Amino acid sequence: MSALEPFGTRLRRAMDERGPLCVGIDPHASLLAEWDLNDDVAGLERFSRTVVEAMADRVAVLKPQSAFFERFGSRGVAVLEKSVEEARAAGALVVMDAKRGDIGSTMAAYAESFLRKDSPLFSDALTVSPYLGYGSLSPAVALARESGTGLFVLALTSNPEGGEVQHAIRADGRNVGATMLAHLAAENTGEEPMGSFGAVVGATLGDLSTYDLDINGPLLAPGIGAQGATPADLPRVFGAAVRNVVPNVSRGVLRHGPDVVALREAASRFADEVRDAVSGV
Repeated sequence: MSALEPFGTRLRRAMDERGPLCVGIDPHASLLAEWDLNDDVAGLERFSRTVVEAMADRVAVLKPQSAFFERFGSRGVAVLEKSVEEARAAGALVVMDAKRGDIGSTMAAYAESFLRKDSPLFSDALTVSPYLGYGSLSPAVALARESGTGLFVLALTSNPEGGEVQHAIRADGRNVGATMLAHLAAENTGEEPMGSFGAVVGATLGDLSTYDLDINGPLLAPGIGAQGATPADLPRVFGAAVRNVVPNVSRGVLRHGPDVVALREAASRFADEVRDAVSGV
């Protein structure tokens, strides 16, 4: 299997050329209804095709949420496969938001589903959960290195329930979220222009100055838009690491559909606001 150029290299280039914005593809029932689409496979396909048409040739990253496709069974997964293929063909990097996490051969199988180059769901990166222990991700780390793909590891998530695990203090005095960041920094040591192993860190979390976010890798930041965070918040939340932040916007852009022009204009506004917010840092 011939490896791609490392994900971190490709992501840095896409962010510099297209702006550091990730748009989610989240076809949940309420959004389908807002678009006057039925909550069925036909509506799913129309929604996904429209988002890809509007965004894939201009945003750095598209992030399909696999659950919203999986709920329709094999036909929904077929729509997801086509969406990933078409998004990548148009130049967007695809981060599959599947949050997989397991041990041993099962983790390896999850990784192969999304990070093996001949897989129907092959994506540029995958979100993963480390809460069976960071070492449980080893099969995914190994395959990502081999294939030139990347991982985004849940570290400091924007949901309030996450704190009971991520803020728990270990025997060494460091909390679990900080431990995950340290693991990722180690994975990315020496990589230029940045490593391929990123963290998911919520843009809604406020001051994170007590955490070392300088992991020499990307920081996928959900929470912009509908969850209440704005691009202007990014420097305060992420500090000097803001240059490697990939803000994720979903509903804030998608609610402007199904009109392709309106979707593009919304994404462009967010991208411009992010550029303005991080340009002086």
